[in-house]
Amino acid sequence: MRLIAFLLVPLVTFSLGGCDRQKPESPQGGATATATDAFPAAHPTGRLDRSRAGTPAPSVTFQDPDGQPATLADFGGKPLLVNLWATWCGPCITEMPTLDALAARDQHVQVLAVSQDLDGRKKVDAFFQKQGYSTLEPYLDPEMALMMELKVDTLPTTILYDAKGKEVWRMTGMEDWRAKRAGDLIKEAGR
Repeated sequence: MRLIAFLLVPLVTFSLGGCDRQKPESPQGGATATATDAFPAAHPTGRLDRSRAGTPAPSVTFQDPDGQPATLADFGGKPLLVNLWATWCGPCITEMPTLDALAARDQHVQVLAVSQDLDGRKKVDAFFQKQGYSTLEPYLDPEMALMMELKVDTLPTTILYDAKGKEVWRMTGMEDWRAKRAGDLIKEAGR
């Protein structure tokens, strides 16, 4: 019983404190947003953290869009921007169109959106289909293993790795990935 309480307290704290539902509820229970929604501010919640710079990417497994095992090492060879998000997270949903725009525009960085939804692939796939992203694909971490290994406690959190798989920085909270600031930060990973 203590183990369950130990696990539930951080999960409840995380879900209440990490994301607010800034958008109205959709019929499926998640916040809604579209690519045409105005981004609230230049840097509404994004907090840059360089304290883990140089740390190697973890080797934990998550699911690719086909449900097959994948690791961050599968994306080596050029910089990788890893976004941890969930369909129930309002700020995550707000920034997703900007991540999709970045992925379509910048061929020097790979953009990987990894859902932390516990409800499974069906919910994440339906979300992607509804939103109609042009470049992002639905990766899934239903066990939240990647999130735990990276010691992430807030969604969205985005981590930039260089081409050798070393962390450059992480952004905790929402960012406009179309903005000049974001472009300048991504250049720090080199080409």
